[in-house]
Amino acid sequence: MPGVRVALFVTCLVDGLFPDVGKATVTLLERLGHEVVVPPRQTCCGQMHINTGYAAQAAPIVANHVEAFADADVVVVPSGSCAGSIRHQHAEVAREHGRPGLADAATAVAARTYELSEFLVDVLGVTDVGAYFPHRVTYHPTCHSLRVLGVGERPLRLLRAVRGIDLVELPGAETCCGFGGTFALKNADTSTAMLADKMSAVTTTGAKVLTAGDSSCLMHIGGGLARLRSGVRTLHLAEILAAT
Repeated sequence: MPGVRVALFVTCLVDGLFPDVGKATVTLLERLGHEVVVPPRQTCCGQMHINTGYAAQAAPIVANHVEAFADADVVVVPSGSCAGSIRHQHAEVAREHGRPGLADAATAVAARTYELSEFLVDVLGVTDVGAYFPHRVTYHPTCHSLRVLGVGERPLRLLRAVRGIDLVELPGAETCCGFGGTFALKNADTSTAMLADKMSAVTTTGAKVLTAGDSSCLMHIGGGLARLRSGVRTLHLAEILAAT
C-alpha cells in the first residue's frame, strides 16, 4: 500500500508511563513507509470517566478528541481499550447528553480509528513487518481487544511472522487478568486473585516475555510478575514488532 499519513493517538498510559510503546509504534509505521503525526491537542479518550459513571464529564473530553482528530485520514491506537472506547462509547455519550452534531462527528472519527493490529492486518494488509525477536514469548489477549473490538487472531498472526520468535500458547489466555481499570481498585481482593491465576498461567509457559496490546493489562500483570521475581518481562506488541 502507498504511504499513509497516520495520526497516532498516544493514550494516557503510554504518554505518562510507557513512552517506549509510542516510540515503537512510530518506528514500526515509519519502517513500513508511512508518515506518523501526533496531534498536539489530544488528551484522554474519556474511557475511565465513562466506565465509572461520569459520562457527563466525559462529553467535553469526547468533543476535544473529535476536534483533535477531525482532519486525520487514519487514527491508530496502540490500545484495545482506548480504541474500543472511541469506537463504541464516544458517539453514545454525545447523544445521551444532547449533542447530536458531536455524535455524528464522533462516529466519523471512530470509523477511521483502528487498534494497531487491526491497522496492520486489515488496512495495510501485512503480517510480516520485518521484525526479529529471538525470545520465548506468550501473548495475552486483553478483554477490550478480544471482546469489544474482536481483534481475534490478528496479533498472533503478526507475532507468528516475527523472525526468531518462540511463540508459546498461554493457558486460559482469554481469561481476564483482573485489572479492568478502576475494578482493580474497587475490588482489590478479586482482582488480586484473578492476577494470581494469570501469573500462574504465564509462568507455566516458560516464556521470558509476556506481550499484549494494552499497556494497562501489561502494567497490572507485569507488576505482579516483578513482585514474584519471576524473570518474565512484559512488552507491548508494538515493541516486539518494532524490534529488528
